[in-house]
Amino acid sequence: MRGMLSGVVAGLLALVFARIFGEPAVGNAISFESALDAAKGDAPEPELVSRAIQSSFGLATGVLVYAIAFGGLFALAFAFAYGRVGRLTPRATAAVVALGGFLVAFVVPFLKYPANPPSIGNPDTIGERTATYFVMVVLSIAIAVGATYLGRRLLPRLGGWNATLVAIAAFIAVAAIAAFLLPAINEVPTGFPAAVLWNFRVASLGTQLVMWTTIGLLFGALVHRPLTQRAALLAATAH
Repeated sequence: MRGMLSGVVAGLLALVFARIFGEPAVGNAISFESALDAAKGDAPEPELVSRAIQSSFGLATGVLVYAIAFGGLFALAFAFAYGRVGRLTPRATAAVVALGGFLVAFVVPFLKYPANPPSIGNPDTIGERTATYFVMVVLSIAIAVGATYLGRRLLPRLGGWNATLVAIAAFIAVAAIAAFLLPAINEVPTGFPAAVLWNFRVASLGTQLVMWTTIGLLFGALVHRPLTQRAALLAATAH
């Protein structure tokens, strides 16, 4: 529940960020697509959902559901990591998990398959593009878990610092190989404004950063007191 509550707050903040910085790029991309269709003489497609609904209720629904779901998953990841990543406080553990989640679940897949505005991409390949992106996400998470296990196994022999460096290097190497083996997808149309594409991708990165930062800090604050009190009670009982 604390994780999902953190997701609600994170979703609201991410929604504000996406609305301010992401929606202008989406609007510009749609205008480019409309102008391109007009130049080709194609009839405009029927608008099933109005642009006003897409940029308000649609955006809010998507961001909030996404953030709440990741808040719940974050709580599960924290429960697994707490006490297993060194003698970190609950707040520090939450911060480490949030940083790892942001890098592993978003940044690494983003480097292979960066976000594109809605006017980019062939509708016939949307299934393939979605599948390859989620394959990259799953592989990134699996590689991170394997690298963490490797670091723990090397800890007695190499020490904490060196074991961590080896685990990070292994993650980067294997993730790079996985990204290289997955198919490259580039469907940006000729003449698409580079500034619009850049702004949209920066906004996507910023929205995720706001969400993960909020979840990490807020969740850490929510669990810090009960977990530290529990640890103190267990220590007192043991003595």
